[in-house]
Amino acid sequence: MSATMTGLAGFAALFVLMGLGMPVGIAMLLVGFVGIVSLSSLNAAAYTISGQAFEIASMYDLSVLPLFILMGNLASASGLSRDLYTAAYSWFGHRKGGLAGATVLGCAGFAALSGSSIASAVTMGRVAYPEMRRFNYGSRLSTGVIAAGGTLGILIPPSTGFVMYAILTEQSIGRLFMAGVLPGILLTALFLLVIALIVHFRPAEGPAGPLSSTAERLAASRRALGILTIIVLTIGGIYTGVFTPVEAAGVGAAFALVMLVLRRQARPEVIRHVVLETLQTSGMCFLILIGASAFSPFIALSELPRDAAAMFTGLGLGPYGTIILLLIAYAVLGMFIEGLSLLVITLPIVFPVIMALGFDPIWFGVIMVVVLEMGLISPPVGVNCFVVKTVADDVKLQSVFAGVMPFWAAMMVCLAMLIAFPQIALLLPNAMF
Repeated sequence: MSATMTGLAGFAALFVLMGLGMPVGIAMLLVGFVGIVSLSSLNAAAYTISGQAFEIASMYDLSVLPLFILMGNLASASGLSRDLYTAAYSWFGHRKGGLAGATVLGCAGFAALSGSSIASAVTMGRVAYPEMRRFNYGSRLSTGVIAAGGTLGILIPPSTGFVMYAILTEQSIGRLFMAGVLPGILLTALFLLVIALIVHFRPAEGPAGPLSSTAERLAASRRALGILTIIVLTIGGIYTGVFTPVEAAGVGAAFALVMLVLRRQARPEVIRHVVLETLQTSGMCFLILIGASAFSPFIALSELPRDAAAMFTGLGLGPYGTIILLLIAYAVLGMFIEGLSLLVITLPIVFPVIMALGFDPIWFGVIMVVVLEMGLISPPVGVNCFVVKTVADDVKLQSVFAGVMPFWAAMMVCLAMLIAFPQIALLLPNAMF
């Protein structure tokens, strides 16, 4: 069997193992090991896995991952996310669709803490869904805005998706974080525009809530200062050069812990839950990265990246035609494969093609994350839609998917704008570095 056929067989085996329920990290580790043995030797496979596993586990830059995860879990446990939603609701809840808009803003703020789309969807779903239903919001808009708003978690920094991409492609985590800021703001604005259009044409979907007094608004805004301070400390510190991303993560986690203590939520059971959640999520991310460190050398040995680059350039579509074809393939695959898994599985093949076409790797990282966001709400396996269904158990899954479709269209618009105007993503990192 040729090296290319061995690579294709490895991909087929990987998807079979994932279909059987094997964790993606273990599946990549197994396929990578067997693949390197078949294309090189047992000694090479053993050396690759042991050496790469130690390198990943001891990589200083990767400490940003558990620290940001810890920061998000502490912020959630202390109620900071609820405070942000309450503040947004006090200012905008009296308008048509105001609660839905407050949910998007709350998701955007919480995304800047958690870096996880699923965590954003779960947290904001528990906070926002009962309120929207209490004020007779339509089930489609209520669930759709939570599922779509939760996807901001892997675009607005800090983002686990950006950290994974940076490690796998040897790019700067700080540059990627800065590259996600303006696209995150753009996508948030597009979501707010979608809500405005929905309630304009179907007013019953988002009736106006009660008007908050000035005193209530100011009180809610004061309570939201904690989460705003963390956002300014972390993202502002990285942008101004005061902190490296790792230092910013440490400062953010420390401040979130202080807020937990000041709010008298630092009970033993809460601390235990936060630590276990952080260990579980961090362990999953590190296992995926270790698996990818075995799978990527196997793909390189199989010469699939070279063959893929030759195939795409041979199509004669040009750089932008090729990238549009790649994004269509990602959008389809994202309907069936979880976003981070798809990222680590396909990057060893796709990234050399992108570099050969002359695209900026930081810009492509943002493009990749937006496409992965689309997969999070795409039927039939939109993970965020299933997460929201667990919160809104009185709503049919079909209604959740119907509710996210306008927001999916907004993501398409965002993607088109990023392709047409790359500076939206590159302005901040180029100015900072």
